[in-house]
Amino acid sequence: MSSYNRGVRFGVLGPVAAWDDAENAVGLRGPRHRAVLARLLVARRRVVPVGVLVDDLWDDPPPDAVGAVRTFVAALRRALEPDRPPRAPARLLVTEGPGYALRADEVDAWRLERLVGAAAGTAPGERVASLDRALGLWRGPAYADFADEDWARGERSRLTELRLHAVELRAGALLELGRAAEAVPDLDAHAAAHPWREDAWRLLALALYRTGRQGDALAVLRRAKGLLVEQLGIDPGPGLRALEEDVLRQADRLDPAGAAERVWAQAAAAYERTAPARARLESTVGLLRDLAVTGGDGLLAARRHRVEAVHAAEELGDPELTARVIGLYDVPAIWTRVDDPGQAAQVVAAAERALPALPAGRDATRARLLATIGLERRGDRAGRGARAAREAVATARRLDDPALLAFALNALFMQTFERAGLAPERDRIGAELVGLAARHGLVTYEVLGHLIRVQARGALGDFAAADRHAAAADRLAERHARPLVEVFTRWYAALRLAAGGAPEAATAAAYRDAAALLPGAGMPGLAAGLPALAQLSTRLLHGRPAQAEPAEWGPYEPWARPLVLLARGRDGEAAAALRRVPDPPPDLMQEAMWCLTARAAIAVDDRPTMERARGALVPAAGELAGAGSGLLTLGPVSRYLDELTH
Repeated sequence: MSSYNRGVRFGVLGPVAAWDDAENAVGLRGPRHRAVLARLLVARRRVVPVGVLVDDLWDDPPPDAVGAVRTFVAALRRALEPDRPPRAPARLLVTEGPGYALRADEVDAWRLERLVGAAAGTAPGERVASLDRALGLWRGPAYADFADEDWARGERSRLTELRLHAVELRAGALLELGRAAEAVPDLDAHAAAHPWREDAWRLLALALYRTGRQGDALAVLRRAKGLLVEQLGIDPGPGLRALEEDVLRQADRLDPAGAAERVWAQAAAAYERTAPARARLESTVGLLRDLAVTGGDGLLAARRHRVEAVHAAEELGDPELTARVIGLYDVPAIWTRVDDPGQAAQVVAAAERALPALPAGRDATRARLLATIGLERRGDRAGRGARAAREAVATARRLDDPALLAFALNALFMQTFERAGLAPERDRIGAELVGLAARHGLVTYEVLGHLIRVQARGALGDFAAADRHAAAADRLAERHARPLVEVFTRWYAALRLAAGGAPEAATAAAYRDAAALLPGAGMPGLAAGLPALAQLSTRLLHGRPAQAEPAEWGPYEPWARPLVLLARGRDGEAAAALRRVPDPPPDLMQEAMWCLTARAAIAVDDRPTMERARGALVPAAGELAGAGSGLLTLGPVSRYLDELTH
C-alpha cells in the first residue's frame, strides 16, 4: 500500500509553516498559497467554500479568482503530499462539496489547547511541566503573517488569550511549589506588557511578598492601581484591594506554606540536634511512606527521596540499617509497570547487596528485602522476583507477622503474570489481603485487596462482585484520605460502561473524565499510553477500526501500531510491523496485547503470529481481555480464540 500520506505537522503559533515527518520544512511558495493554508487551518478541519476563500483572499477579486484558488490548492497538495501517485485522491487537503477542507491532525495551536486544558487541576509540578511544553510551542504571534486579516483576527485573539492564561497558570503553580523567586522575572515582564490583567499584578505582588519583598509587593499593587485608573478609568477589583490590605498586615494566609514550614523547621531542627543519623534515616522513610499515599507530587517526591535514603544508609556501612531503610517503604502497589525503572533497579540492587550481609536471625528484615525485590521486579521473566516473593510470604506466615504478610502478598501479586489466565490466583491473593488487613487495621492493604479483586472479578466477568469491591475501596479512601483510589475506581466505572454495551459516545466520555485524573496522579507507569489504548478498545468493541490520527501510545505502541497502519490503509506496512511485534510483557495488559496482536494477524492473514497468539490466549479462554486491568476491555478472549481457530 502507498505511504504517501505520511504525517504533516502544521504551525500557526508564529508565521504559518508546515513540516513533513522528517521535520523538513514544506515549501509553501507565495503569500496566496500560505493564505489558503492558513484559512483552512482556521476552519479546523471543516469545509471552506471556494466563494469564501475568494472573498477572504481579495478585497476586489479578479475575474479568474476561482481558478486561481484551485491553482493554489493544487500547488499546496503537491507540497503537502509529494509522494501521492498521479490521479490518486488527496487525503490531506480534500475537495468536499462546495469547497476544501484540510484534514490536519498535528497543529501546534491544537496541541497548545490540549496541554493547557490538561494542566488545569493537576498537581503543581505536573502543571509547570505541561505549561512549559505549551509555552515552548510559540514562535511568535499567532498567524503572524496574517495579522490584518479579518478571518484570522478572532483566532489570533483566542490563541493570544490562551497564551496569557497559560503564563498565569504556570506562575500560580510555581507559587504553589514554593518557587516564588523563579516566578518573579516572567511575571514582571508579563504584567508590564499587559497592564489591564489584574491577575498578572496579583500574582507578581504575591510572588514578591513570598520572597520577602513586602515593600516591592506594595509598590507593584500601587503601580497597578495607577495604571488601571489612568489607562482604563477603573478602580482595581476586590482581589487586588484585599491583597494590598493583607500585605500591609502580613496575613498568614498570604503564605500558608511558609507558616507551616516555620513550624516544621523548628521541629526538624530539634530532631536534628537530638536524634542520631541512623534513627533519622529510618524516620525519614516512615515519612516518605506516608507521603507516597497522597499521590501526585507527594508520590514522585517520596520515590526520589527513598532512593537517596537507601544510598545514605549504604554509605554508613551498616547492612542491617540499609535493609531496614529499604524494607520500611512498604507502600502498596496495584499497577504492574514501575513508574521509574531506573529507581526500581537501584533499590533492587541495594536489596540484593544487603541480603548476604545480614546477620543470622534477622528473618523479618530478610523477608522485607525479599518482598521489596518481588515488588520492584515487576514483569520479571527471569524468575528472581517470583522466588523472592514466595520466600517472603512463607517467612511471614511462619513468623505470624500480619504487616509483613500483607507486604509479601503484594509482592506475590506482582509475580502472578507468568502466563495469561491467572485472574483466579490473583483473586485469592486479593481475598486474603482484604481479610488480613481488616482484622489488623492495615487500611492501605485493605484498599489494595479490594482493588485487586476489582481487577480479578472483572477479568472473570463477575461485575456484581467487582462493583462491591470498587464501592468498598471508595468508602475506605474517603474515610482515610487515600486520593489515588479514585483514579482506579473512575477508570473501572468507564470499563463497566464499555463491558455493559453502553453507546460509544458515553463510554468515550467516561474515559475522557477518567483520563483527566492521570496527569496529577504521579503514576507515569500507569498513565503512559492509557488514554489512547482506552480509545482503541472502545472502537474495537463497537466494530470500528483503530484511530488513524497520531496518538501517544507509550509502552503499547508495538501492539497498537499494526492496527493503526491498517486503519490508514497501509496493509503492507502493518504486516511488516506485526512481524516485529514481541510477546507482551507479563503484566495486567498481556491478554489485551495478545488480542490486539490476534486482530492484526487475522487481518493480514499472518498464520504463524495467529498460532502464537492462540497458544498464549488459550489459558485465558474464560476471561474478558484487558478487564483484569480494571481499566478497559477488548471483549471476551473466547471470541478472539474462535476467530483465530476459524
